[in-house]
Amino acid sequence: MKISIIVPTLNESAYIGRLILHLLAKHPQNKEIIIVDGGSTDHTIAIAKSFNLQVQSCETSRAKQLNLGASLAEHPNLYFVHADTFPPIDFYEDIQEAIEKGKAAMCYRSEFVDGPWLLQLNSFFTRFNWLVSRGGDQSLFITKTKFNELGGFNEDMKVMEEYPLIKTLLESSAIYLNPKKIKISTRKYQNNSWLRVSRANYIAFRMYQKGEDTAKIKECYNALLK
Repeated sequence: MKISIIVPTLNESAYIGRLILHLLAKHPQNKEIIIVDGGSTDHTIAIAKSFNLQVQSCETSRAKQLNLGASLAEHPNLYFVHADTFPPIDFYEDIQEAIEKGKAAMCYRSEFVDGPWLLQLNSFFTRFNWLVSRGGDQSLFITKTKFNELGGFNEDMKVMEEYPLIKTLLESSAIYLNPKKIKISTRKYQNNSWLRVSRANYIAFRMYQKGEDTAKIKECYNALLK
């Protein structure tokens, strides 16, 4: 099995090197990593290039970055990973398992690294197949065939670009929720309380459900956080 791993970046020099080493720790011959950078001004690009990876530049738009990476992928299986997350070391085998189960997609539950203890509550609810409990930080494996069939990520969306895709996958039972957990950075909690972030997340999700413009959602979300 061959997989193309797509990582969107924007000033991720604190994480990208460790993530690349982690992703290539097992079965490196069966993986390609594509870094799609949205205009970093730190050392992100230099670090990525030091691993002799494919590094592409793109405008600052996660949806466009993800779609560009998918269009460049050589392999039939796509794996989208955020730069500040660390999937289980056996993610390659987990993707194989999902395919064997007849699933076209897979994501993980969440485990938050450090941060407020109340995040254990957030982590608990990611065991359920609820859209509100899903997100891009949980990574996403999807076959290229299914990705293209669903039209990829909506490039008109400024935030929450993964939700329409995941919603369709959930409704069609095409996604496997692996019980393992992906480690997620809690850097946004360095300047914000658990309650402040939870409130911002809830308001953003409610606005999304009501069909609000995502530029407005992004503006509101950023205003709610320090």
